[in-house]
Amino acid sequence: MDFLNELEELGVNTEDALERFSGNSSLYIRMIGKFPASINGLEVMPCIESGDLAAAVTNAHTIKGVTGNLSITPLFKSYTEIVNELRAGNADKAKEILNNILPVQKKILDCIEKNKQ
Repeated sequence: MDFLNELEELGVNTEDALERFSGNSSLYIRMIGKFPASINGLEVMPCIESGDLAAAVTNAHTIKGVTGNLSITPLFKSYTEIVNELRAGNADKAKEILNNILPVQKKILDCIEKNKQ
């Protein structure tokens, strides 16, 4: 199975992404390959657990933006919800959403790392 199909199976909207990248699959593959490094260190859960909700919002919002640009739909949707819940002061709900999406995030990151060029 090729890389884009693997991403599709994980919920990444590669068709939308390729439109955004003017059909340039090589460029998209190169950019999604940078995704793991771009979110490295952007921890959300430790910030929530320590009560630093401002940092949690900042980190979650950054991840939301990057995943939106790359059409990593499941992460984009979840981080959008996380940002909204944190801004509303619902840290417990944000943690619940985060706990549900982290295994998906790991699968997507593993897929990207495995297929890096």
